[in-house]
Amino acid sequence: MGGLAGAATAASAADTQVTDASPNFVFHTVNDNRDNTFNQLLGINNSGTIAGYFGSGEKGHPNMGYVVRPQYGQGNFTNENFPGAAQTQVIGINNNGDTAGFWVDGKGANHGFYGLKGHPLKSVDFPTNDNAKPKVDQLLAINDHDQAVGFYTDARGTNHGWSYDIARHQFKTVNVPGDTNVTAAGINNEHDIAGFADNGGGTTEGFLLRSDHKLYRLNVPGSSATMAFGVNDGDEVVGAYTVGTGDNAESHGFIWSPGFGYQNVDDPNGVGATTLNGVNDRGTIVGFYTDSAGNTDGLLAKAAN
Repeated sequence: MGGLAGAATAASAADTQVTDASPNFVFHTVNDNRDNTFNQLLGINNSGTIAGYFGSGEKGHPNMGYVVRPQYGQGNFTNENFPGAAQTQVIGINNNGDTAGFWVDGKGANHGFYGLKGHPLKSVDFPTNDNAKPKVDQLLAINDHDQAVGFYTDARGTNHGWSYDIARHQFKTVNVPGDTNVTAAGINNEHDIAGFADNGGGTTEGFLLRSDHKLYRLNVPGSSATMAFGVNDGDEVVGAYTVGTGDNAESHGFIWSPGFGYQNVDDPNGVGATTLNGVNDRGTIVGFYTDSAGNTDGLLAKAAN
């Protein structure tokens, strides 16, 4: 078992401001009609196939995973749920159609899983005895080399990032120097990892940890917290940042890439309540927003030109 860490790289001048890129996108709401009150779109590959789930997890609304190509309508939602699970979230999908996510057992424990196309879903947890009770172990992304990333929570409630090479059955920890509570949330085909962690000042910051060990710390200017959730092969990172705290807190989507700085992206039906979770190499983005009725809706954003 090895580890991954990196040396920090200074932010560029472009990282000191935020521009609004929302007008550059056309937004579509994509929901599985089996539960229009709660949908999240979490990963997208280059062919436009999306990983997600419906159901809030509350009584009568369990998380139910799916993959979908939305251009073909409601008939194209395909169920993907771990056998015997009480709940399932499908979070990552690669260009081969392989998926990753987590499932919840009858005792409330979370377990990571991966699904190689044409094969049964397989459960996988980071090998440690220092687990939260109930266990929290999740996979959040998978690349075309079938390397998946995620996190587990220890007995003290601290998250630890990890990666898993499916072919080699090899685990590695993902560490951010000076930070704790690490979540590895995205991985691209260059083996660059995006995620978020708590910095030494007690603030949640996003990160991009490249395979050459360069580390970019992501803090959207003016935010109280920044979380990176997805990354494509061009190191374009998507995520969400929080402005304000408590009842006044707002969540906005963002895009960032080295040298280009931060761009705000909000669904027009969920301004101040938008999260971006996945991006493919064509710059198409998926995520979710909260609408005026309080429902959580799946978000698909494509470049306007």
